[in-house]
Amino acid sequence: MKITKELYSSSLALFTDLYQLTMAYGYWKSGIAEKEAVFNLFFRKNPFNGGFTINCGLDYVIDYINNFQFSEADLSYLSTLKSSNGEALFSEAFLKYLSELKLTLDIEAISEGEAVYPHEPIIRVKGPILQCQLLESPLLNIINYQTLIATKAARIFNVAKGDAILEFGLRRSHGIDGAIAASRAAFIGGCSSTSNVLAGKLFGIPVSGTHAHSWVMAFDDELASFKAYAEAMPDNCILLVDTYNTIEGIRHAIKVGHMLKKKGKKLLGVRIDSGDLAYFSIQARQMLDEAGFTDTSIVASNDLDENIISSLRTQDARINVWGIGTKLVTAYDQPALGAVYKLSAIKNDKDQWEYKIKLSEQAVKVNNPGIQQIRRFYSTDENGQRVPMADMLFDVLTPLTEKHKIIDPMDLTRRKIIKAEGLEYEDLLKPIFKGGKSVYESPDIHKLKERTIQSLTELPLGVKRLVNPHSYPVGLEEKLYKLKTDLVLKLRNLNEDSE
Repeated sequence: MKITKELYSSSLALFTDLYQLTMAYGYWKSGIAEKEAVFNLFFRKNPFNGGFTINCGLDYVIDYINNFQFSEADLSYLSTLKSSNGEALFSEAFLKYLSELKLTLDIEAISEGEAVYPHEPIIRVKGPILQCQLLESPLLNIINYQTLIATKAARIFNVAKGDAILEFGLRRSHGIDGAIAASRAAFIGGCSSTSNVLAGKLFGIPVSGTHAHSWVMAFDDELASFKAYAEAMPDNCILLVDTYNTIEGIRHAIKVGHMLKKKGKKLLGVRIDSGDLAYFSIQARQMLDEAGFTDTSIVASNDLDENIISSLRTQDARINVWGIGTKLVTAYDQPALGAVYKLSAIKNDKDQWEYKIKLSEQAVKVNNPGIQQIRRFYSTDENGQRVPMADMLFDVLTPLTEKHKIIDPMDLTRRKIIKAEGLEYEDLLKPIFKGGKSVYESPDIHKLKERTIQSLTELPLGVKRLVNPHSYPVGLEEKLYKLKTDLVLKLRNLNEDSE
């Protein structure tokens, strides 16, 4: 899937923050551009005050890296940038270096559609530090947004309980890129279709849509508009009934439904886009059933999200198709995931790994060191179904035993013993690039959606709660926790000694 090449004709190497390039220049001038390093991309808190996050965006990352190069136009632009003294910001020799740069990185990542949690590396990048650094901003841009939208969609999917979910947020999304990426991520997160035709073409997402209020208003009366639409689109007839009077609109839809039935066609649904959705859906269901349209769907829209859907369900609303727009594609109640990209290891002059850590007065901002992997352990429930029981972050260069103690990185009093013998487990970070060459075959988008649904099915109910969800156990393997603690103490002692 060549996403970027279909949307853009120019290079995307400059899709980055300037400080990535100035650091790259610094590494190059310091003679350490080729020094091997490890960076981790992770987030610190589940979005929407939830108990889980759905990973999304890896295909975009793969496409970006596969097409990464500095074009002549890129380098020409960089040559015009000036420093504070008016001199060229980057030397000609460095620009020549960039012109010949080929990525040689080893990259591992968690599959899209997988449930992930705070502090777990979604992507691990290993290789020359200059190359690692250049990927920071684009990777964060891609993963932050698509993971946020996929998670929002998954929360909606959970409360919809099998009902169809139509994503139609194109007109409210943040630009062309936002609309297309949102449609993709929303589908992976559990939506059934999109109104975005370009996203349908690019990704193979089912598209859906019928008519808006303007269609009704373009005719002399509502019934005439419904009849005209049914004649034009007899096999795609969902009628929007709330332009003037919702109850009257339902009566008009029923009349058109009888007209369609005589022609061997079906009234697929009625859509309610305003007012008391619970009340009107109950009235619509009663009226449709009495008229013999028991299989006609009731579609609801109007700034819906998982909380409103949950509320409507408690009111016995008779809605079975949900149209979701603004609050999904804009992640209305949390506009950013907040993922970060941190250095965790670097090789010294003796070709030995030195583990790195960033200190902070805020414990949540102290990153985890090492070359990390995530091992997910599974148990089985009373029905024999697989259930994730805990995730363990461990250093790949540190030998493991059969019995593990994991420690919450934010609360050392929260510990869990895992007797690994006989337990099913999976290491979540999978090879994506080796030496800059892609080694991963991306599943199609329908398989990714299936993975999300499987992830959600396996999750304990408490983790999926909208309010005060259970905290899924994620911890550092005991040796990694000790390594982190020792590094913190060492760095703090050094700082104290230097004062």
